[in-house]
Amino acid sequence: MTDIPDSWPPQPDGELTPSRSVHAPLFPLPGVFLFPRQLMALHIFEPRYIQMIEDILDGPGRVILATIPENQAEQAMDTDNPPEVLPVAGMGEIARHEKLPEGRYAVWIFGLGRVLIEEVSSTRLYRAATCTPMREVPATPAEAKSLEQPLRDAVSERHPEILNLPDDLPMGLLVDLLCQRLPSNQATMESIFTEPNLLTRAQLALAAHDITPPMDDSPPEDLEN
Repeated sequence: MTDIPDSWPPQPDGELTPSRSVHAPLFPLPGVFLFPRQLMALHIFEPRYIQMIEDILDGPGRVILATIPENQAEQAMDTDNPPEVLPVAGMGEIARHEKLPEGRYAVWIFGLGRVLIEEVSSTRLYRAATCTPMREVPATPAEAKSLEQPLRDAVSERHPEILNLPDDLPMGLLVDLLCQRLPSNQATMESIFTEPNLLTRAQLALAAHDITPPMDDSPPEDLEN
């Protein structure tokens, strides 16, 4: 099992910096967003992605989980005319994996951070891209303070299993925790996930929370790919 990094970009090697791009496998999925510090379970059974997982396990363990836009979801399985992906994606690291019968895999991918991606040619069955961390526009202390309690209240509603939120959680993490349980439409989630301005991202997430009251906000079951 690969150690989960404590910071983004990963330390201490600092291999991924805003001025240096990194090459990684590209895993496109419709309607899926890998948020920083989220642990996502996936069931891998397509030959191209089995090859991808095996290559990842033989390398640094990193994968770019990219979102297929809503208007191209029907092309998700098309290898001759593959769908486009959003320019902002989630860089993840395989935190755990299990080899299943018939060559399949169960993997748990830990979100490291948002990245800007540029697809490149691939000699493998799967797609590939280069990426750099997305530069975020931080909120001012006053802006962050004004939204701290609304965000904490919203996260508590969506994550009742979290009994006590730490007092020092940064604004960006609160927003990402909230978004992981929002049953919003994909267009809304696309605008939130790709927004570089933290204040705007928080406002969009709270607006989505307000119009979709918590019902069954249990985590989604394992995704199959």
